[in-house]
Amino acid sequence: MKGKGWSPFDKARGLSKNQLLIGGLAGLLLLVVAIPTEQGRKQEPKQETRAEEGGAAAGADSSSSSYQKELERKLVEILGEMDGVGKVEVMITTQDGGERIVEKDITRSSQEVSEEDGTLKRGTRESQYQEGTVFSQENGAAGEPFVSKEVVPRIEGVLVVAEGGGNAKVAKNISDAVLALFPVEVHKIKVVKMN
Repeated sequence: MKGKGWSPFDKARGLSKNQLLIGGLAGLLLLVVAIPTEQGRKQEPKQETRAEEGGAAAGADSSSSSYQKELERKLVEILGEMDGVGKVEVMITTQDGGERIVEKDITRSSQEVSEEDGTLKRGTRESQYQEGTVFSQENGAAGEPFVSKEVVPRIEGVLVVAEGGGNAKVAKNISDAVLALFPVEVHKIKVVKMN
């Protein structure tokens, strides 16, 4: 039971000066760690911007996604012009994110030395291989790697939701159009009627 005049400072009176100093420094350290810095505040918007641009998807993934969206847009546009299709929505899935092949600067050299000393014959062969990425240069400064070839993502499946999807003839025409445009197997194309 607490007596009259008890205060939190009563416990502090029993502590040594070193213990009080360590406790005070620990509290100060916690304050410093908890206060956000200007640099931390400036980095937060950049992270949000990256999340808006594609979340975890980076570089190739976002270009793959934009390629996919562009294909979907063009397919919706062309199918919408077909007789009996009506309003249409499309979803295209890809197997991979495609590939960007960068130009390489390759250096190869070999050297062969043969020596004969009476009955002994010695041979030494030395070869070197060096490979480096070629970068594009803008205004004298090295830029991004020079892409010599870009392989687009492979299409895995196509889903078409159309107002006329319930009509067998329209569904067949849509399926044939998708087959003509994309290297997809027939069983990976699905045409359904829109609600």
